[in-house]
Amino acid sequence: MALTEISTRATIAKHPRAPRRSILTMLAVWRSRRALAQLDPRALDDIGVTASRAAAEAAKPIWDVPTNWRT
Repeated sequence: MALTEISTRATIAKHPRAPRRSILTMLAVWRSRRALAQLDPRALDDIGVTASRAAAEAAKPIWDVPTNWRT
């Protein structure tokens, strides 16, 4: 019986963190894309990104991220 209680507690403890982590990830994505959209052509050239590619990335919704970011 004690083993079941420990397993339940561990499962419950993981749930509150998952939404928080997702929100923090989406906020970071939003900030990064907003900063990317504000870069001038010279700065874009420094990081090796074209203006059209930067605009396309900045226009993506915050939930459109690579799968490995969704942890």
